Formats: sequence, C-alpha cells, structure tokens
Amino acid sequence: MPYVNIKLTGTLSREQKAQIAAEVTATLERIAHKPPSYTYVVFDEVPEQNWAVAGKLLDES
Repeated sequence: MPYVNIKLTGTLSREQKAQIAAEVTATLERIAHKPPSYTYVVFDEVPEQNWAVAGKLLDES
C-alpha cells in the first residue's frame, strides 16, 4: 500500500493538489502495478518560517 507524503513550503490550490495526487497515483499504478485504491497521498504545507535551508529560514530575505 503506497503512502506518498509531499512536504512543501507555501500552499497549493485544491486543483493543484488534485492534479498532483492523480498523477502520482497514476505513476504508481503504471510502474509499480499498485491499484489506485491502495495509494494514499498526503500534503504537508509548511510555513516558510518553519523551514530552513543552509542554516537560514526561507522567510529571511
């Protein structure tokens, strides 16, 4: 049972999430032969002040 966790900064629209979920699910079905009903996709939208790269928070200029 595939579980896909997509973690990103900022937010996506409902339409963007639906399209990404559909494409990820289709890819797992096509390549890994997993039925769509087995695939879970979760989106974690993290505020930029809670994500750092190279020691700096993303909301820093």
